[in-house]
Amino acid sequence: MTRILVTGGAGFLGAHLCERLLDMGNHVTCLDNLHTGARQNIAGLLANPRFEFVEHSVIDAFDGNFDEIYNLACPASPQHYQRDPVYTFKTSVIGTLNMLELARRRGAKLLQASTSEIYGDPLVHPQKENYWGNVNTMGVRSCYDEGKRGAETLVSDFHRFHGVNTRIVRIFNTYGPGMNPEDGRVVSNFIIQALTGKDITIYGDGSQTRSFCYRDDLVEGIIGLMNAPDHVTFPINIGNPVEITVRKLAETVLAMIASKSRIDFRPLPEDDPMQRCPDVSRAREYLGWEPKVPLQEGLGNTIEYFRQIIASRSIPSVPKTA
Repeated sequence: MTRILVTGGAGFLGAHLCERLLDMGNHVTCLDNLHTGARQNIAGLLANPRFEFVEHSVIDAFDGNFDEIYNLACPASPQHYQRDPVYTFKTSVIGTLNMLELARRRGAKLLQASTSEIYGDPLVHPQKENYWGNVNTMGVRSCYDEGKRGAETLVSDFHRFHGVNTRIVRIFNTYGPGMNPEDGRVVSNFIIQALTGKDITIYGDGSQTRSFCYRDDLVEGIIGLMNAPDHVTFPINIGNPVEITVRKLAETVLAMIASKSRIDFRPLPEDDPMQRCPDVSRAREYLGWEPKVPLQEGLGNTIEYFRQIIASRSIPSVPKTA
């Protein structure tokens, strides 16, 4: 039985990762201080004797006997990571340093959850892992972008100088059931606004592009990377290479829900990237991975999830169409 630590394990992706790892027969410890994670995300796992929840911040030292560490801890949506930018940066850098020290002490493999945001507002499209990025070091998003870039540096140096067995996954936009309805992400925002009859907010003219990877596909890619051969220590993009404009996404959500909400255009936030789409050639070559869930199917599952959330809060929503 593999002993696995998942930091940020009570978050959207972390909770699903914990569940999947338990299904594979592992012993899983979820480490989370609930800054953006939530107990209800892991409520269904607490009865499993192979699952343990520890309320703790990665900024503070931690010890335990583990074979593998998935380091996901960090606020990940702009609304959350800009709320306390110094905390976000400390979580990325000091938190990653603490997890690397733990991996070195215990001889554990460590997978670092990095992000597509390390590419900034890219001048290369689609983004390949050998692209160094175009990042504003002093902007409002820098606490996250630069924090994750610094974390990648630490992971690489611990591998080179201390021999720690490491992996780096660069996660692109991910969505699916379990998303926090108040995290400010574009998919959750659009669905909730459409379900409740509010205007859909688009920042800019909606021509900026994103690519959306369904939660289940993303988690399978992450696990595949952890289990890849030991020479696969270089960054690997995990995301959906199918690109869509933000406006087209809004129109798709409106049509699927049959909502009469209108689109409300607002000024574009500072440093918001105009294009975001991964080149997943490395994932195909080294992991045999590519996304399987089409956007329409994934959005349908996510819309149903948010219908249930809204119903539990007794908020009127748009009725289902036949």
